[in-house]
Amino acid sequence: MTIVRSTSITFLFILFFASLSAASEILVSAASDLTGAFKEIGGRYEKESGNKVTFNFGSTGILAQQIEGGAPIDLFAAANKKYVEDLERKGLIIPETKRVYAVGKIVLATPKGGVKLNSLQDLMRPETKRIAIANPSHAPYGMAAKEAMEKTGIWEKIKDRVVYGENIRQAMQYLETGSVDAAILALSVSINSDVNYTLIPQEFYSPIEQTLAVIKGAKNEKRAREFADFITGPKGRTVMERYGFGLPIEKR
Repeated sequence: MTIVRSTSITFLFILFFASLSAASEILVSAASDLTGAFKEIGGRYEKESGNKVTFNFGSTGILAQQIEGGAPIDLFAAANKKYVEDLERKGLIIPETKRVYAVGKIVLATPKGGVKLNSLQDLMRPETKRIAIANPSHAPYGMAAKEAMEKTGIWEKIKDRVVYGENIRQAMQYLETGSVDAAILALSVSINSDVNYTLIPQEFYSPIEQTLAVIKGAKNEKRAREFADFITGPKGRTVMERYGFGLPIEKR
């Protein structure tokens, strides 16, 4: 299970594993905020099914570009429904497999042992010199972070202090290594990490409706559908909730 930052390297990685994968292996491109939860869910699924799951974690926008470019992915788990809908309009997913599997939340985070920030306005403190977010040009959590700062009226005042990570995991790394003084992160990557964090009220950003779909022409469509059901089933939902995700209402 690998996190890859370079788009071209990731694409080669996917092609390599696709050439070696057995019929029972599922290739999943998933948003970086899912790393902890999906590794756990994937491990449980592998034990129960005997099938192998290989993850490619990265920024949702970049993963979507790779799928458009022909990356042989079976299942795409995006951090924002927009990217799945874009792929649907291009005929690249199986429409009936599209579903919201979680609702993401963002937090204001600082290093453990440092000063805890209680509101976005606290980012304007002079001692908060550098602030990390995921790149809003292709990362849904970065988009939410920027939107929240815009809605609270602080974006124009502090944007020169903002440092972009390629994805939410890289933004977390900047905070953990002391490269920045604060960060706006996904709750899911903060909840089991050694950082202080405060939830950012939902009214400051659009809902982060995380959506998945099986890719049209997937080599392992049947098993990809099974794994999608596992993620959205009781066992997967229990793990997702523990990582701080909101859950969509189950359809009866």
